Amino acid sequence: MQVYYATQFVLPLPPGHRFPMAKYQLLRDRLAAELPAVRLGQALPATDGELALAHDPHYIQGIADGTVDPLILREIGFPWSPAMAERARRSVGATISACRSAFADGVAANIAGGTHHASADRGGGFCVFNDAAVAARLMQAEQLRQGRRLRVAVVDLDVHQGNGTAKIFRGDPSVFTLSLHGQKNFPFRKEASDLDIDLPDGCGDAEYLEALEQALDTLERRFDPGLVIYLAGADPHEGDRLGRLKLSWDGLEARDRRVFDWAWQRGVPLAFAMAGGYGKRLEDTVQAQVNTFGVAVQYWQRWQNRRR
Repeated sequence: MQVYYATQFVLPLPPGHRFPMAKYQLLRDRLAAELPAVRLGQALPATDGELALAHDPHYIQGIADGTVDPLILREIGFPWSPAMAERARRSVGATISACRSAFADGVAANIAGGTHHASADRGGGFCVFNDAAVAARLMQAEQLRQGRRLRVAVVDLDVHQGNGTAKIFRGDPSVFTLSLHGQKNFPFRKEASDLDIDLPDGCGDAEYLEALEQALDTLERRFDPGLVIYLAGADPHEGDRLGRLKLSWDGLEARDRRVFDWAWQRGVPLAFAMAGGYGKRLEDTVQAQVNTFGVAVQYWQRWQNRRR
């Protein structure tokens, strides 16, 4: 299974910064050590033209050269640096490559990504560019050149609502945005997705999985995707500092298995990104992500067997 990374670009964050940048390298190391079916590949940076499929050119330039409005940088939560700009491009590039690999292999992944708070002209919540939005529009353009119209479902199971993705695709019938998230969590001003499922604080496994089942049923009734982009956030886990939900290890794994199975049963390629994860213990976040990859490899193997 092809997995893309940009872990060599580490942001120079100030001491005490709450974003767990170290999780990406830890995840990459564990995948290399524990999942031999994973093929790790370095992400290429998204070009200006690719980013412009979902973002305003003035904003793209501001991130590139550091002239972006300081208020936007404050919303993003990262200080500007050349490494910040380069990592943001490569995070998008990783999801682009994962989507292309998913068309070939059924399942592929980005170690990072899931930057769903970024909208066309600004970032926010540790998100600079919206990787799922850029990748969805680029895949549509590439498929159209082959004479096919592609419909994309963004299944966002990060604990925070995908406000940037919802805003970018508002009124676009070719992309279905589904967000299952904490009702009282960030962002406090939400944008309307095609389907939003608000969950109460303390929501546990049974309630969450029932809500997910109903959401996937609704998605199937309303939309027929040719590609799924799955944001597999680790932050619904009960050990997350920012999540406020109470999913167990088994609950998170059941969530992942349901999404992968939904796509596999319908023959729809799936690319996934890891999105959020802010565990009280960093190793818990990484373990949740490793578990997601373990499920993904099983479904990737099913795709290979299907094509033999």
